[in-house]
Amino acid sequence: MSLQIYDTATRSVRAFEPLEPGKASIYLCGLTVQGPPHIGHVRNWINMDILRRWLAASGHEVTFVRNVTDIDDKILVKSAEAGEPWWALAYRNEREIFHAEEVLGCLPSSYEPRATGHVPEMVELMQRLIERGHAYVADGDVYFDVQSWPSYGSLSGQRVDEMQAAGDSVGDTRKRDPRDFALWKAAKPGEPSTASWPTPWGRGRPGWHLECSAMATKYLGPSFDIHGGGLDLVFPHHENELAQSTAAGDGFARYWMHNGFVTMSGEKMSKSLGNTLQVREIVKQWRAVEVRYYLGAAHYRSVIEFSPAALDEAAAAFRRIENFVEKATPMVETWAPSVPDAFARAMDDDLGVPAALAVLHDTVRGGNGAMADGAKETVREAYGAVAGMCQVLGIWPADWPGEARSSTQLADGLIGLALDQRELARQRKDFTSADVIRARLAGLGVTIEDTRQGPTWSID
Repeated sequence: MSLQIYDTATRSVRAFEPLEPGKASIYLCGLTVQGPPHIGHVRNWINMDILRRWLAASGHEVTFVRNVTDIDDKILVKSAEAGEPWWALAYRNEREIFHAEEVLGCLPSSYEPRATGHVPEMVELMQRLIERGHAYVADGDVYFDVQSWPSYGSLSGQRVDEMQAAGDSVGDTRKRDPRDFALWKAAKPGEPSTASWPTPWGRGRPGWHLECSAMATKYLGPSFDIHGGGLDLVFPHHENELAQSTAAGDGFARYWMHNGFVTMSGEKMSKSLGNTLQVREIVKQWRAVEVRYYLGAAHYRSVIEFSPAALDEAAAAFRRIENFVEKATPMVETWAPSVPDAFARAMDDDLGVPAALAVLHDTVRGGNGAMADGAKETVREAYGAVAGMCQVLGIWPADWPGEARSSTQLADGLIGLALDQRELARQRKDFTSADVIRARLAGLGVTIEDTRQGPTWSID
């Protein structure tokens, strides 16, 4: 079985067939750097990092591009409020992105271009669109003519005649159609002179959608394999990217992958709602590898409802893997990473990380049992399989040497170890030993509850 991925454009699961055999090209929409990243943003990065790792493990040479939008209306507003140059605010928040990317174990991008560094490519793209009759100039602004492109709306599954006006259309009588969107914005009075660039139509700055089309094709070519982003970007951002690129004559993305939201109390995590959890803060409460495990464990298209309890459960699950590795390492002299067939099938099934994690934890349980029985060869095989699977998911404990555990985390890990031993005893039908473990934990104030998903625990 080869990799199958859900393609937003066709609303179906499709076999991944790269443009160039043995290679894979990915473009991921990065942040508009008006503020530091929160865990809703980094879920997207981790999902795509796992995809990238799996493609590499499957024999592909991967080129991964993620942009930085470092000029935008929001950046200008935030910088004015802060009383600092827009480029200083943008750069400070860009550094926060790099910190979050590194601390959560994401592989560095092949290229990470800034919007402000690619104005010539944007001007060229607009000229192509104007020449083809798909864009027009209005008092220094440049707009995409939605009615000129019959397939507009295909990505999001919408009809043009049912769409609302673009967000910048209020009071603008210069547009041919209220749904036309800005490719370029003329410089306005009161804006910093440094926030505009010369073009054949006057000074101005790029519209959000234009940036990504220019940068994607600059680094990946007129056609590339996968375009990723959050579900909230399908419309209008990705719809507009697709329209302007294909109208200019480019093939653009062959697959579109979108991840689900991270919500809090049922609302999408966002800066505007003020319900964000910044990466620098959350890694003070949980280890970064545990945060990565949590954000990567659910299927990428599902919604994650954030809660500290859910993150605690994910952290405990990771510690069970970590405990096995720590215990088994002295017993394993030589080993090679491997990936079980069941894990590979799960990953090939639209990046099925939940099923893949089930294989990983089954292997850990088997390895613990082999250690208890003194079966060193079985332990070695389990160790190699755990290493291979963890490396694909970016959670191999040996790759996180600086992640020292607190006394609370150590206690959690020891409880997890006791629960693993209890589960092994129950599998052997040694219910006396299982009851003894439960009673010992109860004596320490730890209450065990058996559920369909496995045992859970709490401290009285």
